[in-house]
Amino acid sequence: MYRLITVLMTLCAIIFTVLAAPMRLSGTATVSLEKRVTHTGEGTWFEVGDGACGYEDTDSDPVVAISAQIYGSGGNCNQWIEITNTDNGQTAYGQTRDECESCDSGSLDMSPSLFEELSTLDTGEIPISWHFMSKGWSPS
Repeated sequence: MYRLITVLMTLCAIIFTVLAAPMRLSGTATVSLEKRVTHTGEGTWFEVGDGACGYEDTDSDPVVAISAQIYGSGGNCNQWIEITNTDNGQTAYGQTRDECESCDSGSLDMSPSLFEELSTLDTGEIPISWHFMSKGWSPS
């Protein structure tokens, strides 16, 4: 009887261990969690053109170039980002269309028109916070 109880307790312990083990999430779930992260860094502006996402944009388009660390293989191309100038509270939306090789992971490079929604071009660099909007979202 002692042996049977020991075997049953061992089996129960194994089952509970397996059930409590973390499960690997699919790529979609991981991307969903990334959207909730608020990044902080510096915002700068650049003259746009052919972007890493494969589109030809102009300086008047609300274009964002994200850091190479976040850009990866381009999975965030065309995804909208909410950007806030943390100095003055101004908020604007830009679309991911390019990669910024020189940006830190939390920093963004923006088209002149998008940057001007947050500050003047003369400012050159501003402190920002930002996050990805849900895939498929776009400003009205």
